[in-house]
Amino acid sequence: MRKIIASTYTTVDGFIDNPHEWSMSYNSEDAMAYAFALTTGCDALLLGRVTYEGMAQAWPHMGGNPYSDHVNAMTKYVVASQPVDTTAWNPTVVIPGDDLTAEITKLKEQDGDDILIWGNGRLTDHLATTGLLDEYKIWIYPVLKGRGEPLFRPESVTGLNLADTTTFTSGVTVLTYRPDPSA
Repeated sequence: MRKIIASTYTTVDGFIDNPHEWSMSYNSEDAMAYAFALTTGCDALLLGRVTYEGMAQAWPHMGGNPYSDHVNAMTKYVVASQPVDTTAWNPTVVIPGDDLTAEITKLKEQDGDDILIWGNGRLTDHLATTGLLDEYKIWIYPVLKGRGEPLFRPESVTGLNLADTTTFTSGVTVLTYRPDPSA
């Protein structure tokens, strides 16, 4: 069965918004190799509508390197209860928000590589509480932001087990947790 992995950048004080403003200077060679291996080990992106629409503005115009070419070739599954322009970033499949659990269960059971989620929001909260999210990869950047959108919300409540820790030369650390609702 395919795994669903949520990969999210956060500051030390736990904020995730506008990572392009605070993460880029920490993109060391070893961190980029890790990101490349993670991404190429997946053949699908699972995104909420807002995240998809933001990324669909930029990603289709990137290319010419193995990382962006792989991302653009991946099937994007967009969870949405509102219309989505699926022509903006092909290939894209819409998963109706009202049928999320059943559709994600079917997706996990299909043949293929793992499924990657970029970001951490209501989608990851739902998947964690229904037992469909397999891992959080939380990239902690050595930055204090002071305020912003928090990594987790009150709806995020679940137990976690630490599965791995990876630290890069830039000072970025990836903590890999597996949800454990019984903890």
